[in-house]
Amino acid sequence: MAAKSESVGIARRAATLLLLVAALIAFPPAFAAPATAPAAPIENSYALGSGDKVRVIVFGEEDLSGEFVVDDTGFVSLPLIGQIAATGRTVRQLEQDIAAKLGAQYLKDPRVSIEVLGYRPFYIIGEVNKPGEYPFVAGMSVLNAVAMAGGYSTRANESSVYIKRKAAAEEEKFPADATTKLEPGDIVNVVERWF
Repeated sequence: MAAKSESVGIARRAATLLLLVAALIAFPPAFAAPATAPAAPIENSYALGSGDKVRVIVFGEEDLSGEFVVDDTGFVSLPLIGQIAATGRTVRQLEQDIAAKLGAQYLKDPRVSIEVLGYRPFYIIGEVNKPGEYPFVAGMSVLNAVAMAGGYSTRANESSVYIKRKAAAEEEKFPADATTKLEPGDIVNVVERWF
């Protein structure tokens, strides 16, 4: 009889817990963090660089469309128009450049769309378990980068990192947290702690 009473008590507690979880999901408490608006797509302000992979679509012209990589010299080689400068240009600027070149020589009122398929990699060095080159993912933080590199080594300074951006001459110190966002091509240096 005691075993039956105990199983009924467990069943009641489980049902109460299940109702509590369902209520919290249906009616989140007022103190819960508000949902944040999604970040603007990186393509809006992102300057293309060597190693980026883009999809160029010229509407109505399948032979002129395709996937292309920005080469080491900063150019993309396209059918008919040849090489066009891509490094330092945003996606929208490159769309306009390609449309202008196609419109001047080959097509009447071309419509061009570009999408970034793959960003150039970032690099992480220093006191991580697997330093090296890793694929960049839009919106990633320093913590994501450290996780991709196998976590901190036992000697790592976990409070800050040094990042060398493509346009910067020197490394700059940043907090090692989720607020520090990476950019394609960054070099992240996790330094050793002193004690």
